[in-house]
Amino acid sequence: MIVGSNYLLKEGIKNVFKNKKSTTISLVTMILAMFLFGAFFAIGENVNYVLEQVQKSQGMEVFIENEATDEQIDVLEQSIKSLEGINTVVFKSKQQALDSMKENLKDNQELLEGYEGENNIFPASFIVTLTDLSLATDIEARISAMENVKKITSKDDTINTLMKIANGIRIAMGVISIILIVISVTIIANTIRLTVHSRRKEISIMKYVGATNRFIRLPFLIEGIIIGVAAAVITLLIVGGIYDMIVQNIVSSNVLQKMGVTLLQFTEIVQTIAIVYGVLGIGVGAIGSSISMKKYLEV
Repeated sequence: MIVGSNYLLKEGIKNVFKNKKSTTISLVTMILAMFLFGAFFAIGENVNYVLEQVQKSQGMEVFIENEATDEQIDVLEQSIKSLEGINTVVFKSKQQALDSMKENLKDNQELLEGYEGENNIFPASFIVTLTDLSLATDIEARISAMENVKKITSKDDTINTLMKIANGIRIAMGVISIILIVISVTIIANTIRLTVHSRRKEISIMKYVGATNRFIRLPFLIEGIIIGVAAAVITLLIVGGIYDMIVQNIVSSNVLQKMGVTLLQFTEIVQTIAIVYGVLGIGVGAIGSSISMKKYLEV
């Protein structure tokens, strides 16, 4: 049994190098298909990652009652932090609120003269950001019910727009990924079918001398798997090199720094891409070979 398995493995490996033309066509086709999938996957992951960062920077401002003591303010802060979905809670004092208003007025700051110290009419507040903007309405309602909360202001339009964009991009990338996988499987399976068709005489001779379907099929399956794995490794290296080069150029341009966001490093997405490439390469290589050989193995 072991001897037979070794023979079939050797035959599969030998076929890869013996049929250079068909091997090259299958390899190039798989690399192109995997490259397109990898490119769209990387773009989609980074778009979602950037949107998540932007979402976390959005939130609400919780204004505190003027009569609240320092102890009550601390209790309110802890209560807000204990809520699920809270990202950050930053205290903004009455003086900081006054300074912010002065910055907004720019050349008209004289309008705020006389509001310093005890005459400061601007309330202290907490700047609250969220981990998930879909929880904004529920969290706002919970905070409003807390003691010493004067009012809450939030950027509802911005939050809703970001959520729609994020959901739209996720759906679009999901559809694109499915389409690319279907196209890839179809193209690769057809390429393998052509390869098997060109060797139909070889298969017929093996059938004629009494070889079983399993004995005939396995070398072709091994050949398809080897080509698939090779394509996955080569594509992973190509995508990784191009991705790092593009990210470095974008980072060096300071565009993202001005926006206050970053991009994913390739090491953060390589595991997922490698798994998908492995499954796609081995699965399509094996299934494509098996389906393509079916008509030639019928009795």
